[in-house]
Amino acid sequence: MSKITPFLWFDNNLEEAVNFYTSVFKNAKILNASKTPDGKYMVATFELEGQRFSGMNAGPTFKFNEAVSFFVNCEDQAEVDYFWDKLTSDGGSESQCGWLKDKFGLSWQIIPKQLMELMGDKDPDKSKRVWEAMLKMKKIIIKDLEDASKGK
Repeated sequence: MSKITPFLWFDNNLEEAVNFYTSVFKNAKILNASKTPDGKYMVATFELEGQRFSGMNAGPTFKFNEAVSFFVNCEDQAEVDYFWDKLTSDGGSESQCGWLKDKFGLSWQIIPKQLMELMGDKDPDKSKRVWEAMLKMKKIIIKDLEDASKGK
């Protein structure tokens, strides 16, 4: 078990959120959930791709914001497209540079490994072109980054 676990504060939709996240990520499971007398989740612990999360229904006092986001490392465009589509569905919203908010207001960065590789190129002109291309994107498109790197 990891020493540090992100703890997420939900208004009154923890069970819906846990079910949603564990349906989006292939390697996911609900570890435990305590329920109120009326059967609603009060506190739950779940795991997504080996990362443990805890959450609770705690009321409307606090909302998620972009100061905290979860970075999803993607292998290829198909994986970027999958997570982008799933996490923006049903009320999520797109932002810039691979960032999005899901329907619960939680921020995610859906980033292909190729972005970091191309931005880390030793040729500063190539990495600058990749950076500039990325700044124009919402969802990251790997082919467009590769074209920018080549000066196309």
